Order: sequence, then structure tokens, then C-alpha cells
Amino acid sequence: MQKKFLFIVLSVILSGCAVSEKKTEVTLSEETVVQQIPQPEKPKIVYVPPVSVTQVKKTHSLGIIGEIEPVYLPPMKGALSARIDTGAQGSSVDAQNIQEFEREGKKWVSFDITNPKTGETHHFEKKIYKQVGIKRQIESESRLVVLMTVKIGKEKLTMPFSLADRNKFKHPVLIGRNILKGRAIVDTALSNTLY
Repeated sequence: MQKKFLFIVLSVILSGCAVSEKKTEVTLSEETVVQQIPQPEKPKIVYVPPVSVTQVKKTHSLGIIGEIEPVYLPPMKGALSARIDTGAQGSSVDAQNIQEFEREGKKWVSFDITNPKTGETHHFEKKIYKQVGIKRQIESESRLVVLMTVKIGKEKLTMPFSLADRNKFKHPVLIGRNILKGRAIVDTALSNTLY
């Protein structure tokens, strides 16, 4: 009789524990689920109207140009192939035989530019505009900058160009944002649009 009584008491106690554990588990899992579901934000949709070629030509004198374009460096007669690079702040030109000298107390530089397509070479002497440091992954370098007259499309400008060794590159001239800003929109699917 005592054994039956103990058995019943133990059964009631154990069943009560099991029920309370289940209630605790359900309560905890409900709280956890509520905390883990963040309220999604509605995406912001911005509408950008299409731009026509006519609108571009009104606001940008060179219009839409490609990633490779012809440029002229007077008094050189032939066009030089230029890489259009919106990632570059400044423009540069492949110069050889760079020699610094003084003229009337000012720092000058002499250099040669050769058109790789025609072989035409011209000797330039320019006052040094400034010197810039170029950061590279392997090592940094210092370059001289001069003011060069450049004809690109119908525009004739005098702009800063750094004198660089671009022998390893396919194009002897690099046109950067200092020339492109406000003058051109670049479409990398195009090239030689300014001939």
C-alpha cells in the first residue's frame, strides 16, 4: 500500500515537473523568435531620368566620348592615342630624355615626345609647374608637371600634364579628370569618337 502511495506521489511530482519544463521551453522559444525577427525597412527607390545626347552636348562640350580617343599636342602634327581614365585625377604624357635646367632663375625641363604610330618626335622645353608624388603599390615616384597645350575634339586647352614613362602602356597619353570634368561623359563601350 505504501509502495502504491509513493508511486502515485512520485508520478504526480514528476509529471508536474515535465509540464512546467514544457511551459518554460515554449515561453523561451516565443521570446527568442520575437527578438530575432527584425522589421524590414522599405527600400528607397530613386528615379533618374534618362539623358539625351542633345542634353549632354549642351552641358558637356565634348559630349559622350570613349575610353580611347585621339589628342593633339601642338606643334606635333599627328594625333596621339589617349587612354581616357576617370579614375585618374591628373593627365600624363609619355616623355623621354627628361632633363631639368634653370632659365632666368626658374626651374625648367626639357623632354621629347614621340608619336609611336608615325615616329614623329618633338623636343619641348617647359617651365616646371609643380612636382607631384605618385603612389604605387610597389613603390612611389615623383613626377614633374608642366602646362601643355592639348587639342581634344574641338577644345584647345592648356592643362597640367605629368611627365611619365609610359613605354609599358599601349597609349602614350592619359587624360584624367582635370580635363574631363564638366567637358565629357565617358562610355567605355566606345572609342575614337572624336576623329
